[in-house]
Amino acid sequence: MFEFSTATVLYCVFVAITFLVLWIYYDRRDHRRFELERRKSTFHCIRCDHLYGAPGRAELARCPNCGHENVRLKF
Repeated sequence: MFEFSTATVLYCVFVAITFLVLWIYYDRRDHRRFELERRKSTFHCIRCDHLYGAPGRAELARCPNCGHENVRLKF
Protein backbone atom coordinates (compact mmCIF):
# COMPACT_ATOMS: atom_id res chain seq x y z
CA MET A 1 0.00 0.00 0.00
CA PHE A 2 2.25 2.88 1.25
CA GLU A 3 5.86 2.82 2.21
CA PHE A 4 6.63 3.47 5.86
CA SER A 5 8.12 6.92 5.22
CA THR A 6 5.13 8.00 3.09
CA ALA A 7 2.68 6.82 5.72
CA THR A 8 4.64 8.66 8.42
CA VAL A 9 4.60 11.90 6.46
CA LEU A 10 0.86 11.59 5.77
CA TYR A 11 0.19 10.88 9.45
CA CYS A 12 2.26 13.91 10.54
CA VAL A 13 0.46 16.16 8.05
CA PHE A 14 -2.91 14.86 9.26
CA VAL A 15 -1.99 15.51 12.91
CA ALA A 16 -0.66 18.99 12.08
CA ILE A 17 -3.86 19.91 10.21
CA THR A 18 -5.98 18.59 13.09
CA PHE A 19 -4.08 20.70 15.62
CA LEU A 20 -4.28 23.76 13.36
CA VAL A 21 -8.05 23.43 12.98
CA LEU A 22 -8.53 22.96 16.74
CA TRP A 23 -6.27 25.93 17.47
CA ILE A 24 -8.20 28.21 15.11
CA TYR A 25 -11.57 27.03 16.49
CA TYR A 26 -10.67 27.59 20.16
CA ASP A 27 -8.91 30.88 19.44
CA ARG A 28 -11.99 32.29 17.68
CA ARG A 29 -14.29 30.96 20.43
CA ASP A 30 -12.22 32.53 23.20
CA HIS A 31 -11.94 35.82 21.30
CA ARG A 32 -15.73 35.94 20.90
CA ARG A 33 -16.24 35.30 24.62
CA PHE A 34 -13.70 37.96 25.54
CA GLU A 35 -15.32 40.54 23.25
CA LEU A 36 -18.77 39.90 24.72
CA GLU A 37 -17.46 40.38 28.24
CA ARG A 38 -15.33 43.38 27.35
CA ARG A 39 -18.14 45.39 25.78
CA LYS A 40 -19.95 46.89 28.74
CA SER A 41 -21.68 50.17 29.32
CA THR A 42 -20.94 52.10 32.48
CA PHE A 43 -23.70 53.59 34.60
CA HIS A 44 -23.77 55.91 37.61
CA CYS A 45 -26.81 55.80 39.88
CA ILE A 46 -27.99 59.29 40.79
CA ARG A 47 -29.98 57.98 43.74
CA CYS A 48 -27.41 55.89 45.66
CA ASP A 49 -24.16 57.09 43.96
CA HIS A 50 -23.26 53.55 42.85
CA LEU A 51 -21.06 52.97 39.79
CA TYR A 52 -21.86 49.76 37.87
CA GLY A 53 -21.66 48.17 34.44
CA ALA A 54 -24.10 46.37 32.17
CA PRO A 55 -23.31 44.10 29.23
CA GLY A 56 -23.73 45.37 25.70
CA ARG A 57 -24.65 48.84 24.50
CA ALA A 58 -27.69 49.37 26.73
CA GLU A 59 -28.93 52.94 27.10
CA LEU A 60 -30.87 52.26 30.32
CA ALA A 61 -30.12 49.88 33.18
CA ARG A 62 -31.41 49.35 36.69
CA CYS A 63 -29.05 49.90 39.61
CA PRO A 64 -28.24 46.63 41.42
CA ASN A 65 -28.34 48.42 44.81
CA CYS A 66 -31.54 50.46 44.74
CA GLY A 67 -33.30 49.51 41.49
CA HIS A 68 -33.37 53.05 40.06
CA GLU A 69 -33.19 53.16 36.27
CA ASN A 70 -30.26 55.24 34.97
CA VAL A 71 -28.89 56.30 31.60
CA ARG A 72 -25.40 55.23 30.63
CA LEU A 73 -22.40 57.48 31.08
CA LYS A 74 -21.14 59.11 27.90
CA PHE A 75 -17.54 60.19 27.75
